[in-house]
Amino acid sequence: MNELHVEGLTKSYGAGEPVLRELRLTVPAGALAAVLGPSGCGKTTMLRIVAGFLRADAGTVRLGDRTLAGLGVHLPPERRRIGIVPQEGALFPHLSVARNVAFGLRGLDRSERWRRTEELLELVGLAGYGDRMPHELSGGQQQRVALARALAPRPQLVLLDEPFNALDSALRAEVRSDVRAALRTTGATAVLVTHDQQEALSTADLVAVVRDGGVAQCATPQDLYRHPADPWIADFVGDAVLLPGTVDNDGNGTARTVLGPVPLATPPGGVRAGTVLLRPEQLRLTDVDHEGAVRGTVTDVCYYGHDAMVTVAVEGHGIPVAIRVAGRLAVRPGEETGIRVVGEAGLHS
Repeated sequence: MNELHVEGLTKSYGAGEPVLRELRLTVPAGALAAVLGPSGCGKTTMLRIVAGFLRADAGTVRLGDRTLAGLGVHLPPERRRIGIVPQEGALFPHLSVARNVAFGLRGLDRSERWRRTEELLELVGLAGYGDRMPHELSGGQQQRVALARALAPRPQLVLLDEPFNALDSALRAEVRSDVRAALRTTGATAVLVTHDQQEALSTADLVAVVRDGGVAQCATPQDLYRHPADPWIADFVGDAVLLPGTVDNDGNGTARTVLGPVPLATPPGGVRAGTVLLRPEQLRLTDVDHEGAVRGTVTDVCYYGHDAMVTVAVEGHGIPVAIRVAGRLAVRPGEETGIRVVGEAGLHS
């Protein structure tokens, strides 16, 4: 089994503050985990330690039943059976596509090497491209070749270091989907390092949010979005409406907010005041006189085609809330509107 275990990983550069602080991460065999975090949080340092390019100050890295790094152990990168897809492909410019893919294949006869190469090129949607040179490919095609090269030796783990950064948004979504499909077809365990929240949520089986050198929360994309561990994570992984709230004493599990009473997803557990979390899609624009709605004034509208984000200042409070509107948009800045809440909220102390 190719399960990845990272335990207590710590790393400092010189006399500075630690970049990693006892970071822990487990990636089940065959899963694609996204390591998500802002610049400088330590995610790239973690990847380089797992790959063997850096030595950790403390902690262990295990892959299946093998210890790659730990007390007195540091396997060199070439012995770790790890494939790497770097940023912008990093293909060898003087080698053809086929020779790039076959570069890491050792111990196979010529016919077997080319059979494996053709198999991988077909897997990534580039059958018939073997004789082309890297400069003849688009950015997306180069990333597919880089993935094929990483998968060719049948590694136990594939590391993807922000591989879609150089692609435009439309191409990025297409290549992301192809990469995920190829990884699932081969059953490879994989770790994707990214700072793009949408990329992490739409691509991975698990998302580990890194903050201050440690994993602040690791969960499925759905659980992370719906049940973030704290307001910072809620705001980092997606658009969030964060409001001060006070829990009612009636035992009904509701919180009083500027948007009125809001039902809570879980019992408050003794918490009487805190931050109420809603997502913009949980808010609805209504008629001003709609029962149970609060009044507000539209201050901004951002239209995206498939939906729009409407900012409304709540009457009497001035607190702006973001409301995601799908379909036809019937409000403009300066107009009054009603707001109502749909569904349950989270509460953080």
